[in-house]
Amino acid sequence: MAKVTRRRVALVAHDNKKAELIRWAAFNRETLVHHDLFATGTTGTLLEFELGLSVTRLLSGPVGGDQQIGALIAEGKIDLLIFFWDPLEPQPHDPDVKALLRIAAVWNTAVACNVSSADFMISSPLLSGDYEFIRPDFGDRPAEIFASDPVAP
Repeated sequence: MAKVTRRRVALVAHDNKKAELIRWAAFNRETLVHHDLFATGTTGTLLEFELGLSVTRLLSGPVGGDQQIGALIAEGKIDLLIFFWDPLEPQPHDPDVKALLRIAAVWNTAVACNVSSADFMISSPLLSGDYEFIRPDFGDRPAEIFASDPVAP
């Protein structure tokens, strides 16, 4: 029997996409239950209440949850980000959303932004198999790496 690897999966959804994420998670519940789940505020509550999943709940996105997920990604504590974001609805915390997607790209974290990409990601044999995430090694050069970033300190 092959070894099954538990992944650390962050689940985030904008208000207009929460129902879609819950439907997707319900369909994939038997897979998700074998992984460590993290979610922002209301999304985490819905996943726990509606589906009975065990979820580490963070703050709501607009009040810091997106940044908490980003920090976990930077610390190497999230393997996959499933973020059903709404590209047609302006978000008051849009800079946080962009920062979360940026930090996921910086740290080579797999990201699914809609049902199709989430379906491909969760059905991949790499999800529970032998796959080593390659994280970039920035060494002690953060000032050089982020020098062109207007947000960096």
